[in-house]
Amino acid sequence: MKKNVFQTGQGGTVYALGLIGALVFYIGNASSFWMGVAGFFQALFWPAFLVHGLFEFLLT
Repeated sequence: MKKNVFQTGQGGTVYALGLIGALVFYIGNASSFWMGVAGFFQALFWPAFLVHGLFEFLLT
């Protein structure tokens, strides 16, 4: 018997919206080109920064 598994991909949508919002925030607040480049990379890895900050908060 074949089992049907449905995956909706909603997590990817949430990540994409967060990525767009982070790009707008970090690049919009950049005061120079290199701050904009750093903001681009921060926007890519914002979940890691979020979890790191949460663990720092919980463990202090």
